[in-house]
Amino acid sequence: MPLSDHEQRLLEQLEKQLHQDQRFASTMKSGGGYSTRNIVIGALIGVVGVIALLVGISSQLIIIGVIGFALMCIGVYFALSKRGSARSQGPSKKSPGKGGSSFMADLEAKWDERRRDQEF
Repeated sequence: MPLSDHEQRLLEQLEKQLHQDQRFASTMKSGGGYSTRNIVIGALIGVVGVIALLVGISSQLIIIGVIGFALMCIGVYFALSKRGSARSQGPSKKSPGKGGSSFMADLEAKWDERRRDQEF
């Protein structure tokens, strides 16, 4: 459904404000979201920790239960660690000038394409 003229003006005004907010722009460019890889590995470590905790409780071996609990904590910490660290962004980080495109550039291209389609 196409936007009305009033909605179009409001959207353009909002876009201008977002582009002018440097702190927001730097936050969006940093890509500080969660890594799917870290979530999966953390979940696997957590499941191993739960199993070790249950084995430790059922066999009444306190040290196994403590190790299982520690593994669960490590798994949660690893799963929730941000991908913005220098270690995980190393050489795989793409810069827009080197042929790769950023998320925002892709969104802008799609938006421009939608606007062109609506004009015709």
